[in-house]
Order: sequence, then structure tokens, then C-alpha cells
Amino acid sequence: MIDFEEVEHTADIALRICGRDLSELLVNAALGLGMLLADSADMPTDVVQTRQVEVQAFDPESLLVGWLSELVYWAEKDRFVCHKVEVQEISSTHIKAACTGSCVPELRHHIKAVTYHNLQIVQTDRGLQTTVVFDV
Repeated sequence: MIDFEEVEHTADIALRICGRDLSELLVNAALGLGMLLADSADMPTDVVQTRQVEVQAFDPESLLVGWLSELVYWAEKDRFVCHKVEVQEISSTHIKAACTGSCVPELRHHIKAVTYHNLQIVQTDRGLQTTVVFDV
């Protein structure tokens, strides 16, 4: 289930992200970030890479910020945008995953930071939900 949407936020960009569990929430967060960074039409299909990422944190919110921060780093450093995620290990404080994507010619947005602004992962009747604010 892909479930994310861009939401209005003054001077920054925000994504509301949902998932049945933490694994799906983190995957949808990565895919939502990819949508913010590049149009799918701009994603080269001839040069696809898979990169390993592993993040350790002290709680689920910090895990989400660390996870997205690693993906933002790749985007800013190499213009690498992830369009597929395979979670290999997951707990409330750790994720290990393979991220598949491409280096795009140009980023739609340059994200300075993934913030903790009002960040809270909450349980809903559909699963987990959060809103992440990106400093641009």
C-alpha cells in the first residue's frame, strides 16, 4: 500500500505518511521523499543502482528522521533518488534496507534537513500515520 501525500506547510514542505506498520511507513516515507525530489518521468531507467542503508536510533521518530536524512544526503550528494525499497531488517529502533533508484539530472527540491517539527508517529484505525516536515 503506497500511502503518502504532500501537505501545505508555510515555507517548508511536509508529507503526511501512512503505513500498516513501521516497515510500510518507512517505505512510504522514502517513496514520498522520492516524489518530492524528482518527477518519475525524470528517473533514468537505464542506470539503476541499489544501495544498502542501515540506520539505528533510540525511538521510531528518530529512526524515521535518520532514515530520511540518509536518503536526503544521497540526493544532495549524488542526485540519487530512491523509487523502490526492500526492507531486510526492521525494529522500532533499527532498519536495514536495499534502496533502488537512479541519479537524476536535476532535483525538484533541495532539502536542507528532515525536521522533528511536531513529529509524532500515531496509531490510527488504518495503521500508523505521521507528518514529516522538510526544511527547504
